[in-house]
Amino acid sequence: QVQLVESGGGLVQAGSSLRLSCVASGRTFSNSAMGWFRQAPGKEREFVASISGSGGRTFSADSVKGRFTISRDNAKNTLFLQMNTLNPEDTAVYYCAAKLGSSLFTTTPSSYDYWGQGTQVTVSS
Repeated sequence: QVQLVESGGGLVQAGSSLRLSCVASGRTFSNSAMGWFRQAPGKEREFVASISGSGGRTFSADSVKGRFTISRDNAKNTLFLQMNTLNPEDTAVYYCAAKLGSSLFTTTPSSYDYWGQGTQVTVSS
């Protein structure tokens, strides 16, 4: 059974940093793209960033470019999201996702096959 478990969320002040982690179990995703999404109250789930199976290529939403960095450690089956210079607009539940395919440029939630339960990130002003 495939499981994705996120951690690292919390309540921080604007300008702070957080690092999210997502540990995958049940199968190896080293040949698959993985990504992070977020969903704020009353809004649709939106793409944040994705990374290729090897970790050599990444793709990010314009809203987080220059502030958020996605990375992965395939030896530990773990995905990361380093979030810097957080602002209140970043407040959301953050989800880790994995796809059976390799394309990191398809950013719709429906293009991903596995999801974590989410971790809350709250940024106060």
